[in-house]
Amino acid sequence: MSGDHQTLALVLFSTFIAITLGITTWVGRTRKGSAEEFYTGGRLFSPMENGFAIAGDYMSAASFLGISGLIALFGYDGMLYSVGFLVAWLVVLLLVAELVRNCGRFTLADVVAARMAERPVRTAVGASSVTVSVLYLVAQMVGAGSLVALLLGGTSGATRSWTVVGVGALMVVYVSLGGMRATTWIQIVKAVLLMAGTIALTVAVLVRFHGDVNALLDSAAEHSGHGQEFLAPGLKYGGSWTARFDFISLGVALVLGTAGLPHILSRFYTVPTARAARRSVVWSIGLIGSFYLMTIVLGFGAAALVGSAAVRSSSEAGNTAVPLLALALGGGEGSAGGTILFAVVAAIAFATILAVVAGITLASSASVAHDLYASLRRPGGKPFGEVVVARVAAVGIGVVAIGLGLLAQDLNVAFLVGLAFAVAASANLPALLYSLFWKNFTTRGAVWSVYGGLVPALVLVLLSPVVSGGPNSLFPGLDFQLFPLENPGLVSIPLGFLAGWIGTVTSAESPDLDKHAETEVRSLTGAGAV
Repeated sequence: MSGDHQTLALVLFSTFIAITLGITTWVGRTRKGSAEEFYTGGRLFSPMENGFAIAGDYMSAASFLGISGLIALFGYDGMLYSVGFLVAWLVVLLLVAELVRNCGRFTLADVVAARMAERPVRTAVGASSVTVSVLYLVAQMVGAGSLVALLLGGTSGATRSWTVVGVGALMVVYVSLGGMRATTWIQIVKAVLLMAGTIALTVAVLVRFHGDVNALLDSAAEHSGHGQEFLAPGLKYGGSWTARFDFISLGVALVLGTAGLPHILSRFYTVPTARAARRSVVWSIGLIGSFYLMTIVLGFGAAALVGSAAVRSSSEAGNTAVPLLALALGGGEGSAGGTILFAVVAAIAFATILAVVAGITLASSASVAHDLYASLRRPGGKPFGEVVVARVAAVGIGVVAIGLGLLAQDLNVAFLVGLAFAVAASANLPALLYSLFWKNFTTRGAVWSVYGGLVPALVLVLLSPVVSGGPNSLFPGLDFQLFPLENPGLVSIPLGFLAGWIGTVTSAESPDLDKHAETEVRSLTGAGAV
């Protein structure tokens, strides 16, 4: 990329970082040091503010860079991600949003442990939440590395590696100093920027084809190298029965995974009431729905105006399709319009990554402090100790995410998020739904459902083509692949539900029906909710 691109985009990057660090510093000075303030921002956000923040949390680098890239490379089959991410919100709205807000206080484990023995349940759910969060963080790190490497004129390993380290350091600063209130305002700013940028690009693509969607699709097919097959199912997932089962597995994981994502569920605690939580989801569905419809236009636009081969040569996984599309829409490389549009889009994508990693790091550090540390520490500790532990945990989680991000630099970011969704749907969702809706559910059932989904999901990923046995694997020189599917959801999600049922029916513990009745009333009415 030319020096103009680099200078302008770096100025915009620096401006966003300066603004967000300013927000973080200001909030860090004005907020109290309580756990409630750190984890929930004092529950003072309005439904609209929280709706924008939820959308900011959810519309990640995987959505903006990864999905559009997959559509640019694989056409119709790439659209599964857009549809899956969007439909998942209906599960959240109908099944968990209001109930989670009423039953919990800070984390997912609060809901599951409400009528169980706290220590084993909190340990299990806390460990699962941290695992999901780290997987999700890795996807954002990889997106940041691809973006900045493209911007600085190459795909050198050193550039991408230092970008990953820099993003990790920034997210630790945001969370440690600002807590939930700063993170929420960063999410809101980012959501507005991302929607504005996406709308501008979508309008520009449609104007380029005079509003004729058929012309856009025909041009995309022509420049994809696949002809009309590009617009039909099967280019990525239709070659064999294994690919078709992978398609089903991914779809199930995407639709069910959102309701088990810790950083999404924790957002429902930042509003004062359950009604406000439900209205937040309605706001976010409007923003997210329109956004995912636009990613489809951007993906096909990149195929039509940039070409699938050019996208693949820039990033094998397609992660740079949108910035390249912006460059083409602005007039191509060397043009003033191309330089400006490319730099703006790159800066928005970078803002997206920083905002999302802050939200995920906060949720995972809350799980470490509120669930793992609080359930294992000795009674009578200082009340502010939990917030200190959360800040230290943010540093530890940042280091782990940086390490894994450096390892997974060549994988598609939307694909990596698909793995995080599969683990969330396998480990967190069964325990959450059983605890809310099954009155006979017991402590053993809760622990078994978490580990019975978490362990198979992780083992199946390790034994899948993602890790070894193929040219695009993490370790292409090794081959210990035993599981044929890339996404484990089709197997691990039923195992999580099955393990919870077996653990409950074989448990000697009698279910506490009184506590279930109390939890049910609280979840449905909000009586006694924090």
